[in-house]
Amino acid sequence: MTCTSTATLPITEAYQAFLDQVTEAGLLVPLGVRGVYGYNGVFEGVLQSFDRLVTRRAAHFQADVMRLPGVLSREHYLKTSHIENFPDLMGSVHSFMGRDREHMGMLTKREGGEEWTEDLTPSALMLTPACCYPLYPTVTGTLTEAGKTADLFSQVFRHEPSIDPCRLQIFRQREFVRIGTAEQALEHRRQWIELGRDILSEVGLGVEIVVANDPFFGRGGRVMAASQKEQDLKHEFTFAVASEEKPTAIASTNCHMDYFGKAFDIKLPNGEAAHSACIGFGMERITLALFKHHGFDPDRWPYEVKNALEL
Repeated sequence: MTCTSTATLPITEAYQAFLDQVTEAGLLVPLGVRGVYGYNGVFEGVLQSFDRLVTRRAAHFQADVMRLPGVLSREHYLKTSHIENFPDLMGSVHSFMGRDREHMGMLTKREGGEEWTEDLTPSALMLTPACCYPLYPTVTGTLTEAGKTADLFSQVFRHEPSIDPCRLQIFRQREFVRIGTAEQALEHRRQWIELGRDILSEVGLGVEIVVANDPFFGRGGRVMAASQKEQDLKHEFTFAVASEEKPTAIASTNCHMDYFGKAFDIKLPNGEAAHSACIGFGMERITLALFKHHGFDPDRWPYEVKNALEL
């Protein structure tokens, strides 16, 4: 199976055509809900090879490694403004917490086609909306002068079902986060804009880096999005995957200023709130971009790309 061009199709048709191609090739395995897939061994092999490339190229940062489970404390989640800014994307973990009588009532509702989920109760967990969220509660307190650099990997959930195979509801992020002074955070972003571009170029993905904004919710969100762009806080590494009309952000850098420092009481030695910045690699998006750009058979990819990925 070869990957044919979808670039000139209208955007919805382009998404569907690319989705058809990657599922017919067996790279993505549909699981009955838009934006939720399994992945075959070829896909996973490439994703893990890219992950190892990032590890090699970032070794000089000597970051603290943390691998995360894809859920976070509801208490910690509520310290952020995610529920105000992105209510349409969040995911809450609910479980059954009743006894036999309530269980029988729930089963009766299910058998009668009624809404049985009303009998579930919110648990202490939320689905992780961004890889770095669980990090900040672990850093509460006063930093050293050196600050903290963290290397994170996590499953991330965002409720945005789509036919675009790059817009998943559950996906993996690799992040490098810097917490410290404003200068340390900005320098981290500067270094990763350069290094991120170099890593992606090394595997044949010539990205365009653009000033961007997060998808803030509602009318107030438009003001926040404009402010984020104005302050030059977010940059996306974009690449035409399914469509040239609407390139996909396959990685991004974010400067949070002192937002997380204040939310989680992370202080500098002088008592001021710490600043933070991060780069996030969308692992499935990058892997899909590689297959789209180089074809569905990694054995036939350019030598330089295979060498960089150690395939």
